[in-house]
This record gives sequence, C-alpha cells and structure tokens, in this order.
Amino acid sequence: MTARDDFDPLAPQREAAFFYGLFLRGHPVEALRQDIDVPAAMLDKWLKTQDFELSFRDSLRRVYAYRKQVLAIFDGLVWNEQKRPRLQ
Repeated sequence: MTARDDFDPLAPQREAAFFYGLFLRGHPVEALRQDIDVPAAMLDKWLKTQDFELSFRDSLRRVYAYRKQVLAIFDGLVWNEQKRPRLQ
C-alpha cells in the first residue's frame, strides 16, 4: 500500500473543522490562520534546498497544496459564522 492508497479525502475538512472549533472557543482567527498556512516564501526556501530529493520536493508541494485547501475551508467556515444572523 502506498501513501496515496490510504489518502482520506475528508481529511482537509476534518482539520479545518478542528481549527474552526478552536475559533469558536475564542482563539484569534489570525493566529489560527498562521498555524494552518504555509507561506509561499517558506515553500520556495524548502524547494531551493539542495539536500532534498526530488520525491521529497514533490511531497512538499503536496503539503503546501493541502495546507492551502485546509485554510480555504477554514476561511469559509469563519466567514459563514460571521455572516450568520444572531438570535436574541
């Protein structure tokens, strides 16, 4: 079995939901966004490192894309929460 065989397609949603739960418990949204995100500059730095094999660099690209997907889902959840009408 390869790493691709056991990929969970709902993993990004679950991880975003975890961070969303922290947001609902009062953690600052910007701090959570920083915890989720991998800045493009960091990816560039990783990819320029000569010690990494090509297969590992491909893995880094997949991690980067995954983190961006989690961040997009998290942002959508936060946006929906902020736009939700409040009952009084």
